[in-house]
Amino acid sequence: MRDLRDIDTVGVVGAGTMGAGIAQVAATAGYDVLMRDVEAEFVEDAFDRIEDSLDRLVEKGEVDADDRGAILDRIVGTTDLADFSQTDFVVEAAVENMDVKRDVFAELDEEVPDGVPLATNTSTLSITTIAAATEREDRVVGLHFMNPVPVMKGVEVVVGEKTSDEAVDLAHDFAEDLGKETWESDDKPGFVTNRILMPWINEGIRAFDEGVASKEDIDKGMKLGTNVPMGPLELADHIGLDICLDASETLHEELGDRYKPAYLLKRKVDAGDLGKKTGKGFYEYDEDS
Repeated sequence: MRDLRDIDTVGVVGAGTMGAGIAQVAATAGYDVLMRDVEAEFVEDAFDRIEDSLDRLVEKGEVDADDRGAILDRIVGTTDLADFSQTDFVVEAAVENMDVKRDVFAELDEEVPDGVPLATNTSTLSITTIAAATEREDRVVGLHFMNPVPVMKGVEVVVGEKTSDEAVDLAHDFAEDLGKETWESDDKPGFVTNRILMPWINEGIRAFDEGVASKEDIDKGMKLGTNVPMGPLELADHIGLDICLDASETLHEELGDRYKPAYLLKRKVDAGDLGKKTGKGFYEYDEDS
């Protein structure tokens, strides 16, 4: 099994919000990054997001202005998974769909050298089931970054049924080399974070829908009462209501009615009000909010 000294080039599959964030923090840590998505325009959009993120971090003094260009130069975009034959560690951040992830991992297994570990950023899906699409189940591990990746310090390392101790250790070491702190979870539905977070968000939505309090007071009460930085409705907007719904439905299927998504969450997603990324969720957003 490889260690950090063997990793020069990191492959990131998926150039959405999470994939772009993972590519950014890996490049900031000094790794060369190959970022892939199915369409060139998705890759271009990811570079725009990374540039905007770096600009904000430069304004805050968290990234040196002289380093901005070098970070961007370390990221290369592609639409071809065959290019991943040159990678030393891969993080998959495709859509949260088991069929899609298994297809991606089966293809990665063909293209990526045998000794290279494959990590998935899934937030709810089984690492064991994803790994079974490959011939390297011992080298498949969960590496669940939090959103937004450049800001959030935590990464959840998830251990599949056949994940080796060496792969788990490397996942911890890699995340910590990116400046993150890690915790570990067994491969159970929702892992640690979403198993606890999704019911909290759903109950906040139900409380609002049932008229317990205004959305502002629900969020304010939870922030002041529990010392969290965001209340459940604000956090749901930030994550994306469609992502919250997908996670809740997966947990509902696996764990029963205590994880049933709130009706208002489904209604918002059906209406296309997905939160901050669409400009409207439970709150409304503009570029400065």
